[in-house]
Amino acid sequence: MRETTEQALRAGGLDPAEVRRVIVAAFTEDLGPDFLDVTSVATIPATQTDTADLVARADGVVAGLAVAAAVFEVVGEVTGSDGGARAVEVSQVAHDGQRVARGDVLATVTGPTRLLLTAERTALNLLCRLSGVATHTRAWADALTGSKAMVLDTRKTTPGLRALEKYAVRAGGGTNKRMGLYDVAMIKDNHKFAAGGVAAAYRRVRAEFPDVPVQVEVDTLAEALEAVEAGADFLLLDNMTPETLTEVVAAVGDRAELEATGGLTLDVAARYAATGVDYLSVGALTHSSPILDVALDLRTE
Repeated sequence: MRETTEQALRAGGLDPAEVRRVIVAAFTEDLGPDFLDVTSVATIPATQTDTADLVARADGVVAGLAVAAAVFEVVGEVTGSDGGARAVEVSQVAHDGQRVARGDVLATVTGPTRLLLTAERTALNLLCRLSGVATHTRAWADALTGSKAMVLDTRKTTPGLRALEKYAVRAGGGTNKRMGLYDVAMIKDNHKFAAGGVAAAYRRVRAEFPDVPVQVEVDTLAEALEAVEAGADFLLLDNMTPETLTEVVAAVGDRAELEATGGLTLDVAARYAATGVDYLSVGALTHSSPILDVALDLRTE
């Protein structure tokens, strides 16, 4: 993976080593134990080179161009082809977070044709997925325009792709919540039941992990006030109506950040944001976003 691509990944908050792990795992799945593309090897001379364009097949927001570049740069090394990791040259035309239209060229790749076609599906799988997440997120961000509310993602991510999908949320104008179970304590209903209530659960977390941020899920105004009085400064307001949310916002004031969560949809986003909450939490950003269709087209001239 080239330094410029590594720099681009780091600039987006991604670990190049983690991205490489994802890419190698995807190649292993696609090419088998011998890292072999039998069709390309059989039909294309090893010396043939070509240029191809990554082209949007639909309108949307692009994300993952540096990830796709890394795929093309790693393919030669993984397959043991001459030229190694530097066999394919990648030139970005668009940039992550950019709105694109059907037919727009997002990037251009030049190199051994075998390598371009071997890397094609892995690069597109990642680029289409991340761009789909970014496109969906942008729709939510647009729906919240004019309010103070921001759209948050969740842990409902594709196993192995969390860091990439959360990056795509950022590219689409959203905000990341916790990365996992280790960096933020989130007291949900089952924790409350097991611990004997909101206040008891909060005190236990704070005693065991005094420096870890604590968030508390509440279902009623009474629970929200109990959590704040116990010391919680971030509340998840679960499956509340806009009317109840408005009551909680008025009662809690600036003592805690407030997040509306549970079954939210785009058609009601503005209504929920108007209640005065700080965040809307949307698992669908990562578990239900359709891909943004992107294709690899070899140039014929």
